Amino acid sequence: MEEPGRDNLLSKIGNIEIYRGTPAYLGATQMRNGVNFAVFSKHAEYLSLIIFKSGVREPEAEIILNPSYNKTGDVWHVFLRGLNHASARYCYRMGRKTKDAPQLHRYNDEALLLDPYAKALSGASQWGKLYRRRGDETQNVNINIRRSVIVDDNFDWGYDQPLNIPLKDSIIYELHVRGFTQHPSSGVGKPGTYAGIIEKIPYLKDLGITAIELLPISEFEEMDSDRMNPLNGQRLLNFWGYQPISFFAPKASYAYDGVNGGQISEVKTMVKKFHEAGIEVILDVVFNHTAEGNEQGPSISFKGIDNSIYYIIDPVTGNYHNYSGCGNTLNCNHPVVRNMIVDCLRYWVMEMHIDGFRFDLASILGRGRDGSVLTNPPLLERIAADPILANTKLIAEAWDAAGLYQVGTFPNWGRWAEWNGKFRDDIRRFARGEKGLVPALMKRLTGSPDLYQKGGREPYHSINFITSHDGFTLKDLVSYDRKHNEINGENNRDGMDDNQSWNCGWEGHTDSWEINSLRKRQMKNMAAILLFSHGVPMILGGDEMGRTQQGNNNAYCQDNEISWVDWGLTQTNADIVRFFRLLIKFRKKHPLLNPETFQENSPGTVTWHGVKLNKPDLDYNSRSLAMLISGGPQGSDFYFVTNTYYEPLKFELPPLPHYKKWYRVVDTNLESPNDVQDVGEEAALSDQRFYHVFQRSVIILISK
Repeated sequence: MEEPGRDNLLSKIGNIEIYRGTPAYLGATQMRNGVNFAVFSKHAEYLSLIIFKSGVREPEAEIILNPSYNKTGDVWHVFLRGLNHASARYCYRMGRKTKDAPQLHRYNDEALLLDPYAKALSGASQWGKLYRRRGDETQNVNINIRRSVIVDDNFDWGYDQPLNIPLKDSIIYELHVRGFTQHPSSGVGKPGTYAGIIEKIPYLKDLGITAIELLPISEFEEMDSDRMNPLNGQRLLNFWGYQPISFFAPKASYAYDGVNGGQISEVKTMVKKFHEAGIEVILDVVFNHTAEGNEQGPSISFKGIDNSIYYIIDPVTGNYHNYSGCGNTLNCNHPVVRNMIVDCLRYWVMEMHIDGFRFDLASILGRGRDGSVLTNPPLLERIAADPILANTKLIAEAWDAAGLYQVGTFPNWGRWAEWNGKFRDDIRRFARGEKGLVPALMKRLTGSPDLYQKGGREPYHSINFITSHDGFTLKDLVSYDRKHNEINGENNRDGMDDNQSWNCGWEGHTDSWEINSLRKRQMKNMAAILLFSHGVPMILGGDEMGRTQQGNNNAYCQDNEISWVDWGLTQTNADIVRFFRLLIKFRKKHPLLNPETFQENSPGTVTWHGVKLNKPDLDYNSRSLAMLISGGPQGSDFYFVTNTYYEPLKFELPPLPHYKKWYRVVDTNLESPNDVQDVGEEAALSDQRFYHVFQRSVIILISK
């Protein structure tokens, strides 16, 4: 880019020439012979840009901006010609002489503020290390001293393009960057990093998933907790990362080389490698709050730049509205904040080639500037209609921490998909043998038409999941009746109390063959339901190998073997891995299992049955159901039967034309390798009229 304002030299510091700059590009933008800086602040009355050299605590220069020359509207700007950006860091200092409304404005002349548009941060390139320098003793002891970094965005993408896999064909795999490869058993050369995940691409490709969904990778502070593990005295860390400091900057300590912007190149390399493998990358983004917390929290960026703009606050008391449960709520539908969020999404798509986003507590994005729930939220509509994001996957966690629950009613404009929390709850309850859930099961198996059809959406707008990072793993769901979060240091008060789980007769680990066999069958039952249901399945990383968190259903603070994936389980539980892999392959082979519309067509027509054909048992005491998907005269039919009753049941099989027979794909009661058959190797049934379905088991048949 051409440098702005060459004819408006204002002053000079050393070799740096200072010009007016331009407000056109927020953030630090490299231009010919220098860098342009621009930052929004409506209420600051004076502002200075502070330049640092890498590794040097004292500023190299502090440049006081003149509002007569360096401000356009509410944007402050300056161009520095001759700045050596290769080693430069920067912050802002802002203040206000007018003392009106002190409860709204939280300016502090001593606070050094991060640029909201910074593409990288310095000060915490090594995970779990608290960087302290001499003279920092008066600072918050649990927060690293960060600086914004001027970065070089050059990267050779080659021929990389968005994969644009249709959402209906997607199979999502949720994982944590550090936790996925940090365990010694991972066998990777760069554990706990973006580069480490690259080394696991062959495993993920073989598993068959089409997209990874990464827990937050924008900068957060893992050291912001002062709590200890009461059992061993070890410090607890913010492991999950749902406390953002910066929305644009990728987490440096997730990179093998996270200094001087190296984290950006490593993320790009990771995305490029996944695309080469045919796998999309979806990011979990947290635009509902920041790590600055409530009135007692630190000023890191937004609070010190323009508190009353960036947050929803009480105009009289200045108290923060707390719809996030984390102390503050971002003012998402203020035009400035709205612009920042859209700019951020565009950046991740344009510069980082990200394929989609899962929005944490997305219902907050639909709240107005006073916290009210909006009918047509401008931010959600703008994201849905943005031309750059037109092919980007948009997934909402359609609730917030203040009780707003919008599953099935989230404002969508035909674009937004949702984490289907009702699918999770209904399938968990049915699988453990609760009564009265057969009608709900029928809806969940067919894409939840009760939730999505009326609003003009389709089955693929339902992101079906049974487990996620938040709650029990699949193994723990069948091993524990109660949460066991004592090591979180909150006396087991944190986390959900109602997990809709069943321990199969014993709490936690047991050597009982009978109980362990039942647990394994229950895991396969839920996997079969998930991967047979219409909609988009999401698998929690490690569930396919039986990963346990030892009953901890809120492991947000556990950076240890509780949260790390033990890759030895791929051998110990090789049969479960195989079960998931072959079911995913089966689903991908047969498009009738992931329809594009709720409209019933033949092939694809669904009919319901019970132990008797055409007689589904909808009685409250019923705990079984059969589902037939018709493939038409030339296609394959599918018969799905689930029995969570405590006794075997004999099911009639639908009659087929003389040129077709029923073949077994899945029977979770059978031992591996007979529990699931590979595509093309299904076992022909000796009895084409009846099938004895064992208690607490699922069968899937195919006709051919």
